[in-house]
Amino acid sequence: MAKQTVVVMPGDGIGQTVLPEALRVIEAAGFEADYVEADIGWEYWISEGNALPERTVDLLAEHKLGLFGAITSKPKDKAAAELAPELQDKGLSYFSPIVGMRQRFSLDVCIRPCRSFAGNPLNFIRRTADGGFEEPPVDAVIFRQNTEGMYSGVEWTHPPANVLEALGTHTKFKAFAEASPADLAISTRIFTRRACQRILRAGFEYARKHGYKSVTVCEKPNVLRETSGMMEEEAKKTQADFPEIELWSTNIDAQMMWLTKNPETYGVIVAGNLFGDIVSDAFAGLVGGLGFAASGNIGEEVAVFEPTHGSAPKYAELDPPIVNPIAMILAAAMLLDHIGETDKAKSVRAAVAAVVQEGKVRPYDMMKLPGGADAIGKGAATTTQVTNAIIEKL
Repeated sequence: MAKQTVVVMPGDGIGQTVLPEALRVIEAAGFEADYVEADIGWEYWISEGNALPERTVDLLAEHKLGLFGAITSKPKDKAAAELAPELQDKGLSYFSPIVGMRQRFSLDVCIRPCRSFAGNPLNFIRRTADGGFEEPPVDAVIFRQNTEGMYSGVEWTHPPANVLEALGTHTKFKAFAEASPADLAISTRIFTRRACQRILRAGFEYARKHGYKSVTVCEKPNVLRETSGMMEEEAKKTQADFPEIELWSTNIDAQMMWLTKNPETYGVIVAGNLFGDIVSDAFAGLVGGLGFAASGNIGEEVAVFEPTHGSAPKYAELDPPIVNPIAMILAAAMLLDHIGETDKAKSVRAAVAAVVQEGKVRPYDMMKLPGGADAIGKGAATTTQVTNAIIEKL
């Protein structure tokens, strides 16, 4: 197999800490690649007015494969205030670079596995009828439509007259007719049939390949009749090609209750952008939190893999670093799966599982300690020690 070139984008804060640790692990697993580091993140927003420079876009377009750390995002007014003086009042608007990558390269299929590791003290437990406790295994994989829905970016504050005129043709908009345009903020939720078909087929194909018995569409069709309704309609059509896999349907609000009652019931879950974001974080909370949550953003040509945690700037300057690198390592394992290095990916996950189950080396979150410089003195492992333990298991 020809050596891969991977565009590495550490980004902001702890992204610069955990991404090199993930590279150490996959290299120890026998993966050889050329790594090209690319510019992305808050410092480029401040100095250039663009957190996703075109030179980074060009690298991804050329090499098709990216590994991303974490990003800092701030509200519109705070982002504008931090621009370099020469860029102030130029009409620049901050836009999340990870959302930008998803849209520029049509990374419309987002895969977020949420699997529990035996021995993790952060795993979900529930009380049994006799007063005891049980720890059901969680193995849910969320397929989130990644480029449309509420995150499409089609929104206005103080919408222009032509937008108001168009909205005014809908009978439900009459309730807002008396509001001043200056007092209106509008965000749209846009689904296309093709995007629904792609995310659903990806979910069903994954379920078939990995032996899941069900695919659950998690939406809100009783209220969002058009958008959620389209997803439901296409799900029924897609399921016809996968008769051995059951099609279930849940409302997002009810799903949030059920996932803490019987999370082991669910396998593959498909949802639009916002609901997929919500339900994947909720399931991640059952398997250890954001320190264990990885994500793949996959298009027809380009794929970018990342942990779902943020940049956590309050931890970025700690020396030694204390953050949990496992989510980043699992994201790197997803990259290996994507390019066909499945044996290496399995060995990485097995090494993580062994370290977690052994319980001798645990970062502060697994120790249930507050984050901070004193966590090490209370028995928490450093970021590097966790990585070293995983490499030893390899």
